[in-house]
Amino acid sequence: MGDDSEWVKLPVDQKCEHKLWKARLSGYEEALKIFQKIKDEKSPEWSKFLGLIKKFVTDSNAVVQLKGLEAALVYVENAHVAGKTTGEVVSGVVSKVFNQPKAKAKELGIEICLMYIEIEKGEAVQEELLKGLDNKNPKIIVACIETLRKALSEFGSKIILLKPIIKVLPKLFESREKAVRDEAKLIAVEIYRWIRDALRPPLQSINSVQLKELEEEWVKLPTGAPKPSRFLRSQQELEAKLEQQQSAGGDTEGGGDDGDEVPQIDAYELLEAVEILSKLPKDFYDKIEAKKWQERKEALEAVEVLVKNPKLEAGDYADLVKALKKVVGKDTNVMLVALAAKCLTGLAVGLRKKFGQYAGHVVPTILEKFKEKKPQVVQALQEAIDAIFLTTTLQNISEDVLAVMDNKNPTIKQQTSLFIARSFRHCTASTLPKSLLKPFCAALLKHINDSAPDVRDAAFEALGTALKVVGEKAVNPFLADVDKLKLDKIKECSEKVELVHGKKAGLAADKKEFKPVPGRAAASGATGDKDTKDISAPKPGPLKKAPATKPGGPPKKGKPAALGGTGSTGTKSKKGLETKEIVEPELSIEVCEEKASAVLPATCIQLLDSSNWKERLACMEEFQKAVELMDRTEMPCQALVRMLAKKPGWKETNFQVMQMKLHIVALIAQKGNFSKTSAQIVLDGLVDKIGDVKCGNNAKEAMTAIAEACMLPWTAEQVMSMAFSQKNPKNQSETLNWLSNAIKEFGFSGLNVKAFISNVKTALAATNPAVRTSAITLLGVMYLYVGPSLRMFFEDEKPALLSQIDAEFEKMQGQNPPAPTRGISKHSTSGTEEGEDGDEPDDGGNDVVDLLPRTEISDKITSELASKIGDKNWKIRKEGLDEVAGIINEAKFIQPNIGELPTALKGRLNDSNKILVQQTLNILQQLAVAMGPNIKQHVKNLGIPIITVLGDSKNNVRAAALATVNAWAEQTGMKEWLEGEDLSEELKKENPFLRQELLGWLAEKLPTLRSTPTDLILCVPHLYSCLEDRNGDVRKKAQDALPFFMMHLGYEKMAKATGKLKPTSKDQVLAMLEKAKANMPAKPAAPAKATSKPVGGSAPAKFQPASAPVEDSVSGTVEPKPDPKKAKALGVSSKAKTAQGKKVPSKTSLKEDEDKSGPIFIVVPNGKEQRMKDEKGLKVLKWNFTTPRDEYIEQLKTQMSSCVAKWLQDEMFHSDFQHHNKALAVMVDHLESEKEGVIGCLDLILKWLTLRFFDTNTSVLMKALEYLKLLFTLLSEEEYHLTENEASSFIPYLILKVGEPKDVIRKDVRAILNRMCLVYPASKMFPFIMEGTKSKNSKQRAECLEELGCLVESYGMNVCQPTPGKALKEIAIHIGDRDNAVRNAALNTIVTVYNVHGDQVFKLIGTLSEKDMSMLEERIKRSAKRPSAAPVKQVEEKPQRAQSISSNTNMLRKGPAEDMSSRLNQARSMSGHPEAAQMVRREFQLDLDEIENDNGTVRCEMPELVQHKLDDIFEPVLIPEPKIRAVSPHFDDMHSNTASTINFIISQVASGDINTSIQALTQIDEVLRQEDKAEAMSGHIDQFLIATFMQLRLIYNTHMADEKLEKDEIIKLYSCIIGNMISLFQIESLAREASTGVLKDLMHGLITLMLDSRIEDLEEGQQVIRSVNLLVVKVLEKSDQTNILSALLVLLQDSLLATASSPKFSELVMKCLWRMVRLLPDTINSINLDRILLDIHIFMKVFPKEKLKQCKSEFPIRTLKTLLHTLCKLKGPKILDHLTMIDNKNESELEAHLCRMMKHSMDQTGSKSDKETEKGASRIDEKSSKAKVNDFLAEIFKKIGSKENTKEGLAELYEYKKKYSDADIEPFLKNSSQFFQSYVERGLRVIEMEREGKGRIPISTGISPQMEVTCVPTPTSTVSSIGNTNGEEVGPSVYLERLKILRQRCGLDNTKQDDRPPLTSLLSKPAVPTVASSTDMLHSKLSQLRESREQHQHSDLDSNQTHSSGTMTTSSSSTANIDDLKKRLERIKSSRK
Repeated sequence: MGDDSEWVKLPVDQKCEHKLWKARLSGYEEALKIFQKIKDEKSPEWSKFLGLIKKFVTDSNAVVQLKGLEAALVYVENAHVAGKTTGEVVSGVVSKVFNQPKAKAKELGIEICLMYIEIEKGEAVQEELLKGLDNKNPKIIVACIETLRKALSEFGSKIILLKPIIKVLPKLFESREKAVRDEAKLIAVEIYRWIRDALRPPLQSINSVQLKELEEEWVKLPTGAPKPSRFLRSQQELEAKLEQQQSAGGDTEGGGDDGDEVPQIDAYELLEAVEILSKLPKDFYDKIEAKKWQERKEALEAVEVLVKNPKLEAGDYADLVKALKKVVGKDTNVMLVALAAKCLTGLAVGLRKKFGQYAGHVVPTILEKFKEKKPQVVQALQEAIDAIFLTTTLQNISEDVLAVMDNKNPTIKQQTSLFIARSFRHCTASTLPKSLLKPFCAALLKHINDSAPDVRDAAFEALGTALKVVGEKAVNPFLADVDKLKLDKIKECSEKVELVHGKKAGLAADKKEFKPVPGRAAASGATGDKDTKDISAPKPGPLKKAPATKPGGPPKKGKPAALGGTGSTGTKSKKGLETKEIVEPELSIEVCEEKASAVLPATCIQLLDSSNWKERLACMEEFQKAVELMDRTEMPCQALVRMLAKKPGWKETNFQVMQMKLHIVALIAQKGNFSKTSAQIVLDGLVDKIGDVKCGNNAKEAMTAIAEACMLPWTAEQVMSMAFSQKNPKNQSETLNWLSNAIKEFGFSGLNVKAFISNVKTALAATNPAVRTSAITLLGVMYLYVGPSLRMFFEDEKPALLSQIDAEFEKMQGQNPPAPTRGISKHSTSGTEEGEDGDEPDDGGNDVVDLLPRTEISDKITSELASKIGDKNWKIRKEGLDEVAGIINEAKFIQPNIGELPTALKGRLNDSNKILVQQTLNILQQLAVAMGPNIKQHVKNLGIPIITVLGDSKNNVRAAALATVNAWAEQTGMKEWLEGEDLSEELKKENPFLRQELLGWLAEKLPTLRSTPTDLILCVPHLYSCLEDRNGDVRKKAQDALPFFMMHLGYEKMAKATGKLKPTSKDQVLAMLEKAKANMPAKPAAPAKATSKPVGGSAPAKFQPASAPVEDSVSGTVEPKPDPKKAKALGVSSKAKTAQGKKVPSKTSLKEDEDKSGPIFIVVPNGKEQRMKDEKGLKVLKWNFTTPRDEYIEQLKTQMSSCVAKWLQDEMFHSDFQHHNKALAVMVDHLESEKEGVIGCLDLILKWLTLRFFDTNTSVLMKALEYLKLLFTLLSEEEYHLTENEASSFIPYLILKVGEPKDVIRKDVRAILNRMCLVYPASKMFPFIMEGTKSKNSKQRAECLEELGCLVESYGMNVCQPTPGKALKEIAIHIGDRDNAVRNAALNTIVTVYNVHGDQVFKLIGTLSEKDMSMLEERIKRSAKRPSAAPVKQVEEKPQRAQSISSNTNMLRKGPAEDMSSRLNQARSMSGHPEAAQMVRREFQLDLDEIENDNGTVRCEMPELVQHKLDDIFEPVLIPEPKIRAVSPHFDDMHSNTASTINFIISQVASGDINTSIQALTQIDEVLRQEDKAEAMSGHIDQFLIATFMQLRLIYNTHMADEKLEKDEIIKLYSCIIGNMISLFQIESLAREASTGVLKDLMHGLITLMLDSRIEDLEEGQQVIRSVNLLVVKVLEKSDQTNILSALLVLLQDSLLATASSPKFSELVMKCLWRMVRLLPDTINSINLDRILLDIHIFMKVFPKEKLKQCKSEFPIRTLKTLLHTLCKLKGPKILDHLTMIDNKNESELEAHLCRMMKHSMDQTGSKSDKETEKGASRIDEKSSKAKVNDFLAEIFKKIGSKENTKEGLAELYEYKKKYSDADIEPFLKNSSQFFQSYVERGLRVIEMEREGKGRIPISTGISPQMEVTCVPTPTSTVSSIGNTNGEEVGPSVYLERLKILRQRCGLDNTKQDDRPPLTSLLSKPAVPTVASSTDMLHSKLSQLRESREQHQHSDLDSNQTHSSGTMTTSSSSTANIDDLKKRLERIKSSRK
């Protein structure tokens, strides 16, 4: 028992935690009692148990737990802190209570959960319960579902979120546990009760039996709308109200309210979005274009199935929509049109608003398709367009719809009208504004007179619908001309119409008509009159007086506002007239003369410049008469004033003539439509004469007339600047005098005070006293309008001057400015005239606020100062405040940016030291005056805390606070204070002082306001609690304020707000409201102050008739729309302190201008850096999304609030796009003036603009892009560099827009991207754009690729990131894109890179498919005809890229081309063709340097070039004559022109056009056949062969596949090519020029051709193949043996490596090699063995013996062995000296193999080894031929027998005999005639002689003579260079280094290569490149042209390295050089044009 007694003594909370269950039980019981006793929910007792409640519910002992649950329930119900425990307690209940067997425990658990929901913790509870559904224990799941069901049943679907529950329902229905399934069924029924059919779609997936059961249950449910039976704490008043109503039996209003209670759940929201784009069939886009309709149908059906999903995931549907649109618009099969329309309907329904962006593209197509008559098509189209309409707004598609309205087809017209009618039904008065209604009504009115009755009926229906939606008042103005019959028809239609929004729309309209909604003009329709009789009865009294007190007030409205405030207002009409200024272009003097002569007498024009002044005077008189008689419309003002200004013009010396002239100018200005253009012609002259004694008055008269025509502000500005830009003091003083008078006559409105003040200051400083006096007089006049604030500008003038100014001001004191007498007639209606006058003075007064020179003090507000103000020691705090006061005093007027000051001062407002509080208040007062209207941006952070001080207990502090608040309100107006919840929060505080002061203040301010923000309603509940406050003063103040609240909010709203009061309070408050209603003042009644306005009482008299019935003027008062300019009236000048000035309505037209003073961007020190840090530190979201979610927008809003003006931010984040447009317009205006601000907020501005990119509205987008262009121009001028953060959060989104369908937008985006490169490095832009190429939008891909091309072109290859290789591979992928534009863009980009960087491209892009590669080659070939555009632009780039450029250009310029002329030099060195002059013989060289130096630069025309006879070159090319022979004479001219002609013709060989190619080939053939001319081809051989094999490839890949081409054409082309080649390879000197790479490609082409089965099928195909055979033999025999052998080895290696290559191909290559082996004994001395052995080494390295043995055929290994064996046999041991070019001999088995062979041959005698070799050489042949020998010989004899191939046959027979000397050909000859036998013998003899003769060529010239490099047959076979021909012997081991140096200088491939081998052997280990080079070698020639440049680029870097030249071209540099010459010539030619 001892234990027990211990815990008994413990306090309750400790008992509750005790380990003994009894102790806990006792603790819980006591706690329960305590909880029941505590009455105050905020008692501190509650907090003691805060941490224990979880233990109450999770107690392990079941009995104790029950008690704990009871206690917990009471706690949750009564404790104000209970909410904090929600999460832990509910999760405890779920896990530990719901699994208890006791039903009581479960019930309590559920009750606790429901109680938490009641205390507003619904979301947390629901979250825990949903987590509980994942529990494994079915009991828990059942209990959780039950709890959710009860919660929903009691609280309703507004409190319990249904979406997450519905999401888990299907899973619950699948549960194995029956209890769970049953409970799921119950909750499904409960949910159905609340949302009805919206539940069906999400449950479609459940078991059909279950669904059926559900359906049965659903049917049983009552149909009435359910009502919640339990309310949240905050709604408990509502509950009381409900009960009251039910007891009273009246359910009228309640019903309405409750209707609103149940939220309309949209089924769409409950669905999961489905992603369908990836599920489209792979071939959809091909099928949809297919020719067969069945295929197209299949494609569409696939889409139809996908779009049946009710909710689709957002994505890029542009391509799909485009495809469907095409079907709808163009498909001939109407069934498919209907199907495509259904798909579009599905998309629109599934995507909803997300489809809006595509609507504009589809709508016109659908509307035009309504021409179809078939009902099912029409129905499908109707459904589609209706669905699409719901995704966008009528505004967005109005243009498209209106365009179709003019269509001639009646069906289209009818259906469009019907569509408009249906669309109108979805509109409300606000979404169908006048601006939109007007064009539609105009179009429909045309239709009601149409000849087709259907069209008429449809139009009537549409107009009737419009009438129903917006009411007669809005539509009637458009129906003025409609006759009565038709009008009745429209009205009849309107009665039948049922709007989509059902009664609600009607109700809304009704409500609008009788509720004085703030800021809305209540219309006084008939219903309005009836409904408002009782309310408005007391109103007319005060109303009549209202206008009298404030002439400039609301009565200015010309017409009463129409329903919903859409009516036109006086303001608008005034503004409209004002802006309608006459604009005309400047005309030329000839046009003017012509126009003038049409209206003036002829004599008049002739005498204008007569030298006799009398004649001139007479002429002027005639001129004047003519002008006086002219009609305004016919008067050509500009022409007339130009005539007057004509010589002598304003220099007229005779004063009479001059006076007349000036008088005529005045007349023209008064009588004609005088424009600013005309004014500018004469003003200069007028200012010049203004100071003239005789003519001055006439000049002033003319100026005044011009001011009337062109507005005073503009004229005055022009005149002032002209006067002060000249020195004449008389003119200056008279101009100032004229302006003084003009201001009095015209009034002050619109004048630019700022500009005048600077001119006046200049005048005051003038030495001439007259000028000073005039300036002071002008100031006096300005003072009348501006008031005392004008003096501030002149405080720093000298005291003497200041006293004169003061004296002038004193004179004016007390005077009123005169009413304007001019400048009104044109620009305002008589009705509003007086009103305007009255307000003019206001204007000036407010304008001046903007003009004060303000000081920036933010730099003085240092952090030290801020910390001083916040110091612990009050003395230091005081010092800080003193300093601030000093700073503000000193600055007088300050800018709104005050750094950290607001936070520092805010802290002092609740300082414990009251003296400091007062001091702070004084500073804040100072601050308000110093900052002016800009102070409004600090209202929320500083103003509201001042209001808090009104609650101070000390009287004097409160008084100071009130004075401060008033000082602020005077500057800011009231709107800022009343907006938001801040004020209502203050009023909520139960502080009697605060309440009475605040209510007193509001009672004083509210009556002066013309409208208030809607947030005022938030104060009402607190106002009611003040009416019942304990404190009498508070109650009194509240009662005083009541009528003023009612004045703005209206009785209904106030009465409705009493609904939440307790019944007793409600009755009291309603009684007070009734009382207040009687005393309610009329809204616009201005305070007495206003009578100081000049035009006093005259206005109302005039105005009353205009404003029609009294009701209307009420409506006028509700929404006053004063002149926008007046909106600036912020009550600063003494005269402007009127109520209207301070507060303007919250309607946009005013909101706009009212607070636009001051900067829009506030510079926050280090703001941007801080934001970046936050983003880096992940404190805020990173700006990265596919579509902007709300949290991003909110975050941006928050970040902007500190540095963007509040009003601008409101515009920027408004839901209506027009506000975005306005915001952009303002940003454009402020761009120049606020550079710092813009740069400080740049990251935010760019982020905001990215949000605009996601808008579907084009106008916003265009405006945004416009702004961006200006912005980036500004940034580049400021030399600003974008930060990474700014770039990454902006560029990706900009790039999205490059894929827009509209050209204009794409163009703009590209322009912006260009400008961005000036502020952000192009190399960093590159990856962003590259990312853009991955888009699904094909337009975007294409544009991005083009942009990449531009970047490379502009900035060189350095921009390619991460590496050029990776970048180009990415780009190359797009060559295979399915979209043509993308393919083209990719090709063009790579061609651009090619032009900049040459053949390296092929290496960088990696392997491409055959098709893509041929497209690329074709494109490169085409582009090669144009001179390459070198990246010259990069030199002019900004310094940012200087580094990369310099390295680039240096690298490019290292060629030996230093002495060329400037620009050409640069262009050439960049396109990289270094000079290789020695390699081109002298006679073929052009004197280019002379050509260039003749005229110094190559930029413009080239006059001297004629002497080079360049004209003739191009003639044969420009007009290819049909007779091809005619070309030959040009070849006689064996000089500079030849090379380029040949170049040109060769380039045509590769032409895609067969005829062009044949013509070119014929011309070349002709040259080759004439021995004396054939040498002209020297140096062009590689080039010619490349062109040829490109043509072969083109035929093979393209022409042969082209079914349209005649095959005869192809055969003809083949014969030309082969004929040409045979001619070429018969000329040995030319044949030897062919280089390895080219030969390899040529052989590849020829062998491919021989194997082309398509050719064999043609008639003459066999013939072609035989010719190719012959050609191959020729090539093998005649080419440079080293080159051809090397080429064949590489080709064999490639063909064995390539898996795609056929075994037949390799076999033919080997046959060629065998042929070469047979020729070796004759050619061994002319072969460069080192190179051949290097090739064999590489071959063996790639194919070691093991690998070769694995080949299917044994031929490769035999071929190789035979070749080596033959070489060994011919060279003997010396062969080992020829391994010099191999760096690492161990890499292959070559050396070992050779040694073995040598050893083997040494073992036998020479003769024997000879025989062996002979046998070895032919063993393979024997093997392969013995079986076929007869066939082979039969084939040869057959050839000899045929006429065409006889020579070929003889040659083959000769070869055969030579090879097999013992072969028996007797049998074949036996059967033939004697003649044939002798013919064969003779033929063989001839061949033998030929061969023997040629064999005797001296060995030393075995290599192409052109190359002048000899191979000296010394024992060691070294090769000597040109300068080293004495044949000194060199051993390999000693002179290896020497050889390398020789190689560098001379190159064993006989080219003058400075150093670098071709790409194929760029690496020092030669094996790798040769293998890897198959692609490069495919383009070897093209590559080598560029590579020669490569070598020069790297020559300095690598001069000491050695590279093998395994596969180098024989004459590449000579060709390269000629290519270069060709380019130079083309440049010269183009510049001559």
